[in-house]
Amino acid sequence: MSESETPPAATGPDADQNRREVLYWRLLSRLFSPDEQPALETASVAIVDDLGLPPALLDPGVSVDNLVQRFPDLDAELRGLMTEQEHEAGDEVRRAALVSKLLLNVFSTGTGNVTAGQLESWKQDAAWFERGMGCEPGELRRRPGDEEVAAVLAGIEGDLVKRMHLREVLADPNLARQLTPSMSLIEQLLRDKSNLSGVALANAKALIRRFVDEVAEVLRTQVEKTSVGVIDRSVPPKRVFRNLDIERTIWKNLTNWSPEDQRLYVDRLFYKQTARRTTPARLIVVVDQSGSMVDAMVNCTILASIFAGLPKVDVHLIAYDTRALDLTPWVHDPFEVLLRTTLGGGTDGTAAMALARPKIADPRNTVMVWISDFYDNRSLINDFEAVHRSGVKYIPVGSVNSSGQASVDPWYRQKLKDLGTPVISGHIRKLVFELKNFLT
Repeated sequence: MSESETPPAATGPDADQNRREVLYWRLLSRLFSPDEQPALETASVAIVDDLGLPPALLDPGVSVDNLVQRFPDLDAELRGLMTEQEHEAGDEVRRAALVSKLLLNVFSTGTGNVTAGQLESWKQDAAWFERGMGCEPGELRRRPGDEEVAAVLAGIEGDLVKRMHLREVLADPNLARQLTPSMSLIEQLLRDKSNLSGVALANAKALIRRFVDEVAEVLRTQVEKTSVGVIDRSVPPKRVFRNLDIERTIWKNLTNWSPEDQRLYVDRLFYKQTARRTTPARLIVVVDQSGSMVDAMVNCTILASIFAGLPKVDVHLIAYDTRALDLTPWVHDPFEVLLRTTLGGGTDGTAAMALARPKIADPRNTVMVWISDFYDNRSLINDFEAVHRSGVKYIPVGSVNSSGQASVDPWYRQKLKDLGTPVISGHIRKLVFELKNFLT
């Protein structure tokens, strides 16, 4: 298209198709080429004006959030914009213009340094992108089937955080207040905490604490959906009124029904059994804290603290890279655990196993959760086999992050599958489900 060309003024399916192509070609040129295409820009301005949309829609410097504040009617249009739904004839061009805005603001982040304000603006735009996908902010990264998109969003956010002068931001209380904690930000804080001091360290700790509390609330809800403890049927039920099983009592006494006086004569009462297992289940959580397992370290530390707060569960927590650290004394406080971890380095699971195996007192009443990408010493498989044969419920986990993306050593994946203990990969909900099956 030459610079003098403008989109067709005619209406109809062909004209609409041409106008949609102009908008999407503009989107692609801005995403993949640093040079602006004047013809596409001119044509797009004419299309947006004809649609009655604000010119700011084409300005990448205007955030989606700001656009909605200035033009509130766009709120309803953007929600569910990219979901499968019926659209009226002629709406496809308008939809293409709005979709282009969402995609451009979220996926074209430029290069160079990033300020705290720019990071927060991107997060707000990402939230509108999620609304456009038909879910609430934060839900897309947890929704089954959207793992690939979630991983891309997490990658972009991580890149923005790395391009930000985080130490300088944390040292300024006003800038630090603009930060909203996320997994990418927490990763950087944990990696850099030894280089922080004074106000910067205090702000970093506050952000980590906020993130821990937010994630803990989500995980706690998942865990508390099922109570802990199984009915112990070897213990006779207490014969008190609150334990009376009315339905069973009626059913068992139906033969005593008297048609003459219309009464059921009860000669035997039945009670519900409520006694639960009193022996505490021992849960040993071993987490690889090498650089590739940041999400696992954060999520599983929080999850361990939640289970540690439940009755009849004895939780132990071990973190390792080339060395192993017993974090059990702080298992009730994931914030303290994270401050004591050092992300990065190599991986040597044998050091962690040396700390974990002595903790197995009653194998049949013990579960060992081992979280790693399993790019580790091959001899460790012998320890896994021994633990499994002893009667311990062994659960290998390859990913417990929000997006469900993980890389697991194929050799270990096959060996553990052959052992009858396949690696769990995916959302942390899978691990919660497995643990509740054992503890309930």
